[in-house]
Amino acid sequence: MDDSEDPNAEIQYHIEVGEGDVADAVLLPGNPERVEKITQFWDSADEVAFHREYRTVTGTYEGTPISVISTGIGSPSAAIAVEELARVGANTFIRVGSCGAIQPEMNVGDLVITTGGVRQEGTSDEYVREEYPAVADYEVVAALVAAAERLDYDYHTGITMSADSFYAGQGRPGFEGFRAEGGDELVEHLKNANVKNIEMEASAILTIANVYGLRAGAVCSVYANRETGEFRTEGEHCAAETASLAVKLLAEMDELKAEAGVERWHPGLSLD
Repeated sequence: MDDSEDPNAEIQYHIEVGEGDVADAVLLPGNPERVEKITQFWDSADEVAFHREYRTVTGTYEGTPISVISTGIGSPSAAIAVEELARVGANTFIRVGSCGAIQPEMNVGDLVITTGGVRQEGTSDEYVREEYPAVADYEVVAALVAAAERLDYDYHTGITMSADSFYAGQGRPGFEGFRAEGGDELVEHLKNANVKNIEMEASAILTIANVYGLRAGAVCSVYANRETGEFRTEGEHCAAETASLAVKLLAEMDELKAEAGVERWHPGLSLD
């Protein structure tokens, strides 16, 4: 194998970063254009790599080291980012994206903080059996909720379904009206099971992070409500700011754990 294709090389093959290029905590938007919309809230931001769909910027948010890397669309490319970021020392991952809501009380522009995922993508199946749950780290969930509360953003928590297809796999008609088998009932079944939203990366990120003993979570802004038919590209900045503040709060949690000599944060270790 050529050294440039060695997945254990010093510089990672796809994302082109090495040790020291990224912070412990990394935000994971899909669109490279969303990177600047995230870093506008930071104190400082320096681009360290931009290869394929992977644009990486490292800086600080309120004095806390933080990185962001775009992953492109879908779980396969998001999994590559998590794999290669973990190899250079990252240990906390927060997906920052957009989604479609499927509960009628959810408004366009609201945030959805994922507590767990329906693994309807195929990438995580390559790692572990399908019964293995996609669960968000509770510290990350707590930090995202605390951040949304402090910023006074409307949010929901709950289960997210991650699909491999934007059209047929999410119950939308394909080319010339094509409908996948079961597509007509998909959203209704998910809604009845109290699933909150649909997107394309969260469950793979959560699953892989858990397999490797890393922290992960997700916060998405609602662009569309599949029940009401409303659609607007709104709330992107809310997800970006919430995720950035959550990284600062996670750093505070880690300091409190160290001071208390415990491995996990709990509500008894209150945040300022």
